[in-house]
Amino acid sequence: MTDSQKVDAFIAEQTKWKEKLQQLRAVFQKTELKEEVKWGKPTYTLDGKMVAAMADFKNHMALWFHQGVFLKDRHKKLINAQEGVTKALRQWRFEEEDKIDSNLVLEYIKEAIANASAGKELKKAIKKDVPIPNIFKSALAEDKELQKSFNSLTPGKQREFTKYIGEAKREATQQSRLEKCRELIKQGVGINDKYKNC
Repeated sequence: MTDSQKVDAFIAEQTKWKEKLQQLRAVFQKTELKEEVKWGKPTYTLDGKMVAAMADFKNHMALWFHQGVFLKDRHKKLINAQEGVTKALRQWRFEEEDKIDSNLVLEYIKEAIANASAGKELKKAIKKDVPIPNIFKSALAEDKELQKSFNSLTPGKQREFTKYIGEAKREATQQSRLEKCRELIKQGVGINDKYKNC
């Protein structure tokens, strides 16, 4: 199934928002953006970078701008759906009675495309390294397979293990946590991986 067919299927399953999603999709189709499906929602990209997406909710539907923080928002349509959490993302909400002004939506999309073309992007802050506890340093020095496996993990997974072991106050608890982590590290599995697909 192509991405366009997936978007067709997504819209066909809608009851409340079908007409509005079709209207927004028609606006996107006037642009050079590529239609894809990410996280089960219609998403529009430029050279592999996410520019905007559509999403359905119980009480509203939304047009997301992934780098919406850079939009001028002259018409005051955008909100930060998670103030203090979301940095770049901005959302334009539509409720049942709202009319969609295709020209106004196109104006916002074109500005978002121009920003993406110009490389405007709010980068995620790089997380600082977590100090490796002595007990873990010793284990890495003694077990070369463990050290090699740990070094091949992503920085994020390395931080997860280091933090998990280091947060324990007592040395006995740190040792216990280290033993729990040893096989996960060797398998290349992160502590929180089992929760990521829930």
